[in-house]
Order: sequence, then structure tokens, then C-alpha cells
Amino acid sequence: MNLEISSNIYLENSILMSGIRESRRSPLNDRQDKKVWKEKLTPEQYEVCRLKGTELLFTGKYWDCKEDGVYHCICCGNELFDSETKFDSGTGWPSFWAPAKIQNLKFALENSHRMRRMEVQCDNCGTHLGHVFNDDPHPTGKRYFVSILRR
Repeated sequence: MNLEISSNIYLENSILMSGIRESRRSPLNDRQDKKVWKEKLTPEQYEVCRLKGTELLFTGKYWDCKEDGVYHCICCGNELFDSETKFDSGTGWPSFWAPAKIQNLKFALENSHRMRRMEVQCDNCGTHLGHVFNDDPHPTGKRYFVSILRR
């Protein structure tokens, strides 16, 4: 395991354990109201990104994508994941074992659907990306399930 991945694992575990992290969100993003987001996003994108909905299984543009590239937040363009850490989890959502830049994500403990899980959000604009679980066999032991992205 190289030093960069090792450092990210330590940093990520610290974030997940503490659950506390300052956001880099700008005041401009905070002022974007429902109307602005509804104009920018499709109804499905708005439901997932702003209302924390779930993209339907096996329907997203990138769930089965095998091309090399970087995945970005659909709302603000923030760099989130790289195809080098993407894998087929069999779930129907794009899955990654590590983020491209851990500092571009923030985490929030979520209690919904009778589960306690860690929500993953874009640190720049607060977009709901999906969830991370601690049960993957890859080097980090993490399994990031993410919904709507862009490349």
C-alpha cells in the first residue's frame, strides 16, 4: 500500500470516527435556493442531490461504466472519485473503495430507513452523494455507494 492511500485511510478513519469536520462551503452555495437548484437539475437529480433521495438501481449513467476518468459532483463540479478505485459491487450503483480527494467529501451520521449509516456529501456544495460502509475487501476496507455523478 502506498503512502498516499495509507494517509487517506488514516484521515478518513479519523473523520468517520469523530464525525466532525469544517465545511469549505462558500456563502454563494448557501444562498442557492430551491428554485435555483430546480432550474439547474433534472427532477431526478434534484430529488437525489438536494432531498437525499436514492437513484434507482441499475439506472444511473455510470453504474456500469468501465472507462478511465474522474467523477465529479453534478451540482458544482468538485472532483470526487477516480475510476482507478471504482469496482463492481453488484449493487447497481457506482461503487468506489476510496475517494479521489478525501478533503472534497464530508460525512454525516444518518439514521434513516431503520439503519444507522454514514452519509457522504460534497464538501463544496453539500450535495448528497450516497453512503460509505466499512465492509469492503479492497485496501481501504471502505465501500462508497454513490448516486448521481458527472465525468
